[in-house]
Amino acid sequence: MLENIDLMNVLVLDIETVPQYASYQEVPPTLKHLWEQKTVYQRKENDTPESFYGRAGIWAEFGKIVCISVGMFANKQSFRVKSFYGDDEKALLERFLGLLASQPKDLCLCAHNGKEFDIPYICRRLLINNLPLAPQLHLNGKKPWEINHLDTLELWKFGDYKNYTSLNLLAAIFGIPTPKDDIDGSMVGEIYWQHKDLNRIKTYCQKDVVTTARILQKFKALPVLSDEQITYAE
Repeated sequence: MLENIDLMNVLVLDIETVPQYASYQEVPPTLKHLWEQKTVYQRKENDTPESFYGRAGIWAEFGKIVCISVGMFANKQSFRVKSFYGDDEKALLERFLGLLASQPKDLCLCAHNGKEFDIPYICRRLLINNLPLAPQLHLNGKKPWEINHLDTLELWKFGDYKNYTSLNLLAAIFGIPTPKDDIDGSMVGEIYWQHKDLNRIKTYCQKDVVTTARILQKFKALPVLSDEQITYAE
């Protein structure tokens, strides 16, 4: 499949998510009970539902999207990055849908671990916000080979499903600059709720998009993008 992919028809994306509430104390009682049930098998012996709440952003039912960064190739060595971010999740999702509406219905979406995390998370949060799924996100009723999505984690597995390879590790072995030189995903909730620094989160999200694009080029045996070949849209 990868050999037939036209990079100019690929939208590389990454999302950053946080818990819906700034602290466990603010969570409504009903959701607290459901949170306890949802995480009972994920929590370690010393974890309480409250101490574990910092990880709530991982689940679409208990988290929200604060940034979606996307990138597209104008040609094989030119890449444009744009971000949709803010406190109003519905507004940023609407802007993201506006971008998808301007693209072909067969646009290929690409993310690292996107099939397990980014794409399902976006779809769930769209429905929770009473928004429609864009044609590029329609998955129900399709066979796996009919879904026009790329996942660099899946590509790296080559059919081996035994373990997970992080984007940071792939970047290191390919000699690509790490996207984790400032923060990593575990810090996003704190940076959002305590430091109110959306710009820092946006920059981190954009780095993941650029790194994923460069890894995709490696899979196609192409020279990777230089910093000078990347532009950032406001």
